[in-house]
Amino acid sequence: MSEPMAVIEAKGPQGMVSLRADLSDERVAKVVRTATGCALPEKRQIVTGEGAAVAWMSPDELLLLVPHEAAPGVAADLAGALAGTHHLATDVSDARAMFAIRGPGADDVVRKLCPVDIDRLPDGEIRRTRTAQVAAALWRSGEGEISLIAFRSVGGYVERLLQVAVDGGRV
Repeated sequence: MSEPMAVIEAKGPQGMVSLRADLSDERVAKVVRTATGCALPEKRQIVTGEGAAVAWMSPDELLLLVPHEAAPGVAADLAGALAGTHHLATDVSDARAMFAIRGPGADDVVRKLCPVDIDRLPDGEIRRTRTAQVAAALWRSGEGEISLIAFRSVGGYVERLLQVAVDGGRV
């Protein structure tokens, strides 16, 4: 039996905090660094640090990836530190599912399912897109690895799509 072109792994619980705010505000940069150890990412970038990451999602939105158990506290700390400033800090951990696509064919899996020019996706860039017909975000998270986030409500569907793409069946 030959090796699969990629392996799909549904990641365990991942802490995710959505922060909507004026990303040019120096207070935002300071509280994000305090919460994650990461600088603010540039447009369409993801910055990774020790046990945390910060992804640019839109001109006024970041997604902070932190340990699952830390997410409620991180959201509360952000809200407290930004009190009096127009913002929204929300723990969205339980609303999202995360997958790893690993192996020499990881790019091929993405090619089958996402309208993204994966060959031009450099390290450190996050792309909001769709997987088949559902919203997703993806980035290169390691050598031969792509991480993908989707809504948990369609997580089973996305996991099956990814597996069908690996197995070579019709999607």
